[in-house]
Amino acid sequence: MVKLIIATIKPFKLEEVREALTEAGVRGMMVTEIKGFGSQSGHTEIYRGAEYAVNFVPKVKIEIVVAESMADQIVQTITKTAQTGKIGDGKIFVLDVEQAVRVRTGETNEDAI
Repeated sequence: MVKLIIATIKPFKLEEVREALTEAGVRGMMVTEIKGFGSQSGHTEIYRGAEYAVNFVPKVKIEIVVAESMADQIVQTITKTAQTGKIGDGKIFVLDVEQAVRVRTGETNEDAI
């Protein structure tokens, strides 16, 4: 079985998390700049003297597909590395992947990652 791990983290933690994941054996990942809100629910900023609400906070979404046997270790690595102890550190979701295919070779599932 193959797992998809989706993690949202603070942008300044990306490089540190990437390095830790590489050391843990992750061979590839997809990264997207996103905006979202949760417990943080935005904040206010001053722009040209006017205060306004920023409802969405910048985050980075990391998507990693790994063998099921690696999933817990990868979740722990992300949690430990991305954690600042402050609100907005992010979330991690782990999902089952029904099928994975490497386009170049046609390899499937664990062989494809």
